[in-house]
Amino acid sequence: MKVKLILPALTEATNPYWRPIKYSLFPPLGLATLAAYLPSDWEADLQDEHVESLRLDDSPDLVVIQVYITNAFRAYELADHYRAGGAYVCLGGLHVTSLPEEAAPHADSIFLGPGEETFPTFLVEWQAGRARPRYTSGAGRTLVGVPPIRRELIKRELYLVPNSIVVTRGCPHHCDFCYKDAFFAGGKSFYTQSIDDALAEISRLPGRHLYFLDDHLLGHTRFATGLFEGMRGMEWLFQGAATVDSILRDNGLLEKAARAGLRSLFVGFETLSPINLRSSNKPQNLGRDYAAAIRRLHDLGIMINGSFVFGLDDDRPDVFARTVQWAVEQGITTATFHIATPYPGTAFYADMERQGRLLHRRWNEYDTRTVVHQPGPHLTAQQLKDGYDQAYRDFYSWRNITKASLTHDTLRHQLKHFAYAGGWKKFEPLWNTIIKSRQLHSMRPVLEGILSKVRSSVTQTGPAETPLTSAPADLFLPLPVLPQ
Repeated sequence: MKVKLILPALTEATNPYWRPIKYSLFPPLGLATLAAYLPSDWEADLQDEHVESLRLDDSPDLVVIQVYITNAFRAYELADHYRAGGAYVCLGGLHVTSLPEEAAPHADSIFLGPGEETFPTFLVEWQAGRARPRYTSGAGRTLVGVPPIRRELIKRELYLVPNSIVVTRGCPHHCDFCYKDAFFAGGKSFYTQSIDDALAEISRLPGRHLYFLDDHLLGHTRFATGLFEGMRGMEWLFQGAATVDSILRDNGLLEKAARAGLRSLFVGFETLSPINLRSSNKPQNLGRDYAAAIRRLHDLGIMINGSFVFGLDDDRPDVFARTVQWAVEQGITTATFHIATPYPGTAFYADMERQGRLLHRRWNEYDTRTVVHQPGPHLTAQQLKDGYDQAYRDFYSWRNITKASLTHDTLRHQLKHFAYAGGWKKFEPLWNTIIKSRQLHSMRPVLEGILSKVRSSVTQTGPAETPLTSAPADLFLPLPVLPQ
């Protein structure tokens, strides 16, 4: 039996904002996770169109395609191609779960919600000749007993960070603009692996650098405590994502993470407006001292990739410059800016649809770089687009990179900040050359060697950490977290 698993490329790959390095960071773990349920004697092939050209002249028996909003039209095109050739085609993912009636005509079976429960059931029924057209994840969600990810199907040499991992599912929060609520509807919306299974998966990985793609790595205190305690002494250097309120909690968890090797964190600040936070159902940020959270991370030697959303209803024309100025003054290493985008299945989408503010439903443009809804009363669509573009230019100007780096109180931290921010945004031709020459894997040892601890003003117990010396310590490029 031949099975093909496909992650189609975003349509935006052809537009001026396409950054090959951004889409060559992490492999498609969702498909590799589903592949673990396939019988061992089946032939499986996993292809990621972001990093390789798809082979479309093959004849698999079963095709599984992961669909999210900006690749939806490409996914449907591929599904139609393989169905015409006689393959049995399955579609699943965020977009399919949000708009099943749109996806269903392009597939023999669709999957709604996470697939650890439904996909093995489908395989049994498909082999018996009684597969259903729709499988919906329900109340029985668990990661207990999930087989190890089929990492041998991942072409490691095509990614800068092949050691990505997800040890939880979902998020404990329910922000109106986040698409995860629709995906996890009908069952648990936040759950974890067992600590032992997570540590076993980590132990399988080569190298020293690890990226947790979890939406909220600190979201389950007991699990995260056990994970970090188990990782201590394993000499990993890792990155992840968390919320402002979890950073400010005085429960010792962040210190445990730092001792285990946490070196950078993606933080969803999202907006400096309390009105926007309240209207977006983001109470975990309301009343929180952003500056105190930033100081706490910097004191532990943890770098910050700050996330910000523009185009919420309280935003005015000065929001772009004010946000950039604040981020620079706080010494945030890298920033990821987004145009507020109403994803189908979210409360934000329902709101915009009810108010008649959706401009169109061309899903390939729902990329958080393009204005797809009429902004609130204080901004025009053109002001939102122009301001978003200007924010990126301003934050990553050499002047502001220098200014932000000088907020740190050690020369080592200043130099690392300057190199990180500059390297991530200012050397695109170099990254493109490395990718085109298929040499991206050669950067991994450098990445592992230079992600050393910057500094710490917090007393930590246990053995001191030994700085890595296999590469210049001031050249590491911080990496952002991508939506899955």
